[in-house]
Amino acid sequence: MTTPTLTSARARKLLTRFRGRRIGVVGDLMLDRYLWGTASRLSPEAAVPVVDFVEQSECLGGAGNVTANLVSLGARVSVFGVAGEDEAGAALRQCLAELGLAQNGVIADDSRPTTVKTRIIARHQQIVRVDREHRAALAKGVEERLIRRIKASLSSFDALVVSDYDKGVVTPAVSERVLESCHKNGVRVFVSPKTPLLFTARGAAAMVCNEKEAGTLVQRSLGDDEELFEQAGRALLAHFGCSAVIITRGARGMNVYEEGLAKGLHIPAISREVTYARLGLPGIEHGATGRQVFDVTGAGDTVLAALTLGVASGATLREAAMLANAAAGVVVGKLGTATATAAELLATLDETL
Repeated sequence: MTTPTLTSARARKLLTRFRGRRIGVVGDLMLDRYLWGTASRLSPEAAVPVVDFVEQSECLGGAGNVTANLVSLGARVSVFGVAGEDEAGAALRQCLAELGLAQNGVIADDSRPTTVKTRIIARHQQIVRVDREHRAALAKGVEERLIRRIKASLSSFDALVVSDYDKGVVTPAVSERVLESCHKNGVRVFVSPKTPLLFTARGAAAMVCNEKEAGTLVQRSLGDDEELFEQAGRALLAHFGCSAVIITRGARGMNVYEEGLAKGLHIPAISREVTYARLGLPGIEHGATGRQVFDVTGAGDTVLAALTLGVASGATLREAAMLANAAAGVVVGKLGTATATAAELLATLDETL
């Protein structure tokens, strides 16, 4: 494995180019709903905590979280997906509106519920998650409308993200026809696939997955064996026919494999404690051996967003991967589905590079 290099000055220059990049996002839009409360007793009915409700909050999840991260980092985003004509769909659209995003790319489908992930949180810990979703493929009419709307906007994009959560939106037809149009229009595509189907990422600039997903795709456990990761990365490059594969590894950072390069790149996770209330101020703990991880919810979405925006802003893939790794380090320090801002990313890079 080779060693990554990115200077603070280069990172700062790239981050200034983030603002105004035009990025399209296609995929499974979800609503992340949080029920916040306190828990100080066990239920007499079962060995479970009783949560006293305090408040409810909502934000975008899935492809919506990729969208939110892109907006937070300064991009101009067009989002494409499907939402049900239900209460959750209205809440999802409201979240999009609060980000200042147009909703003409979000198809209403009264035959399927909006995907909702409801998390109950007490004492800063997730007690349980309840999912409400419909995973069947889109009806042909809805699928055709979605493809037409995506293709009509492609020429205006600097890059396109395909965020597949296996909820039925990223169908074979959506993948094949949209990627074909992207290639014709010279639009780079960045994909997070949930299935091993070839068309999902064929010809993409990069495919992003976590280590569990990578192991599933190559049908073997990777553990901590760097040789197995190298083999998996090369196998995924060949299988998907994409230019690069990024495997995120949680507290161990990420690995990057590129077509035509003999050696992969390992990017360690941010290795110093940073208190985000003090970003840019004295107080970083240089003696710490690893960042405290509060919540990894949505960190992969942050990686996908920052990687795409980095390349669209002129970074090499490896530079963009370093930016994405640092952005993930920001969001895991926050509870719940979270985003990173360009200011937070810059401060983290200034402290750690």
